[in-house]
Amino acid sequence: MISQNFTFDSGLFGFFYRILRPIEWLMTYVMVYCHKFLTFIGFSSGPGVAWVLSVVLLVILVRLLILPLFIKQMMAMRKLQAIQPQMRKIQNKYKGKTDQASKEASSREMMKLYQDNHANPAGSCLPALIQSPIFMTMFYVLSAVPYIARGKREPLGAFTLKISKEFEQTQIFGIHISDNLTTAQGAGKIVIVIFIALMCLTMFYSQFHNTRKNMPRASMEGSQYRMQKMMAYIFPVMYIFSGVAFPFAVLIYWLTNNTWNLGQTLWQVRRMPTPGSPAAEEKQARDRVRENSRREKAGEPSLEDEALAKAKEIQERQLESGASHQRQQPKRTKSKRKR
Repeated sequence: MISQNFTFDSGLFGFFYRILRPIEWLMTYVMVYCHKFLTFIGFSSGPGVAWVLSVVLLVILVRLLILPLFIKQMMAMRKLQAIQPQMRKIQNKYKGKTDQASKEASSREMMKLYQDNHANPAGSCLPALIQSPIFMTMFYVLSAVPYIARGKREPLGAFTLKISKEFEQTQIFGIHISDNLTTAQGAGKIVIVIFIALMCLTMFYSQFHNTRKNMPRASMEGSQYRMQKMMAYIFPVMYIFSGVAFPFAVLIYWLTNNTWNLGQTLWQVRRMPTPGSPAAEEKQARDRVRENSRREKAGEPSLEDEALAKAKEIQERQLESGASHQRQQPKRTKSKRKR
């Protein structure tokens, strides 16, 4: 049973969500037009799977829009991770020094390190900052649907009374997408628990894989590394508590988003690893095998044979240079005698 009043419309939440109202309106229209597109290509209108896929399409659309920001974030994180050993040297240099001059000197050296390496700590946080209000807006909109459908709240954007009723009556895996763990019945509770578990698993593996594979080996020690590993375990656990209260539609949104994140992380670690990381070493090995394969097909010497030939050439030059140098010694001796 839902309460009489939609609590997110009052108090501090009400103030905050009124600020996000333009995004809420836009989000409702995006979902409605996604639904119209899906019914146009053959999905049934009214309550049905088209509404579930509309939520999935919303995630995909949002992630595609912020993809350029993700690429910038990825580049910024690579630069920050690559300079971690130098950052640690500066921190150790001024460790325990609390005087103002030492603090200013430490700050100057850090800024110079960022500038020399074109690294920006804020650049790695921007996509997360943008995604946060979008996710909160999604939570608000999907939580408001049952109230709109029952006439306890005014329509919101494209979510009229009729559309809200269609959305609320949609079922998948035997559960209404507006239900949460407390309102679901029977097997619906098991479905929600499975979704929460998948959310935790995808988030955990995404962070764990990135920490284990995509950090420079020089940074894989100390309290900061242990903290990052700890965060990979703590954040997924927080999903368990928040996921219990979220409507099933929000869980669909969240799981889709986490699955996208996992795919991005796997792609990033494999194709654009941080220099000096285990993933970068594996990529170098893959690139070497691929290049040798190409050379073999083209009838060219392998990278190892080429390196060996160059080493021999350098050695022969050194030997010739040494022999020539030894032959010149008597000449210098004669010159001294003439004087």
